[in-house]
Amino acid sequence: MKRTLASLIIGLSLLMGATTSAWAQDFKKGYEAFNKGNYAYAMLQMRPLAERGNEYAQFMMGVMYADGLGVIQDFKEAAKMFGLAAQKGLISAQFNLGAFYEEGKGVAQDYKMAVKWYRLAAEQGHASGQTNLGAMYANGKGVIRDNVMAHMWLIIGASNGSPSAPKNRDIIAKRLTAAEISKSQQLARECVARQYKDC
Repeated sequence: MKRTLASLIIGLSLLMGATTSAWAQDFKKGYEAFNKGNYAYAMLQMRPLAERGNEYAQFMMGVMYADGLGVIQDFKEAAKMFGLAAQKGLISAQFNLGAFYEEGKGVAQDYKMAVKWYRLAAEQGHASGQTNLGAMYANGKGVIRDNVMAHMWLIIGASNGSPSAPKNRDIIAKRLTAAEISKSQQLARECVARQYKDC
């Protein structure tokens, strides 16, 4: 969860600097406590915000339940919290929910649902979501196996900084003909031009 949590921090720091609302101040207290390892206090600050529908607090609670920080580890509760935040469009929550469905953590394993949530994250530019979506295509999990589409998503994930995408992209490239590689590269350019929508 640490990398996913880190991807959320940039957005939160901008948000914290831009607002002085009461929820932002409570969230900031909880987030600072989280960073200091005071997870029980962080949970105390996050819970009321999450119950009022704040997706950032829901995500943080998901992380704490997933990793057993300040609470007993509970994948079902983590999946619930990620689901609430994911439905509101929070990219990191969408990615985590996809991973939970892929692995069957806290939810019944469901590759189609994993693809759904990875795709939503990928369409918002989440590099790991793009990479995992490529892996789903490569392995035929939740979608029909398609190495061209896998290669396309791995090209995009690599260009957006996913550390695992270049190696996986190169592995998939060995399964493709020169024409298929050219096609996947063209599809990647078109996908980027459409801002990752309808790819």
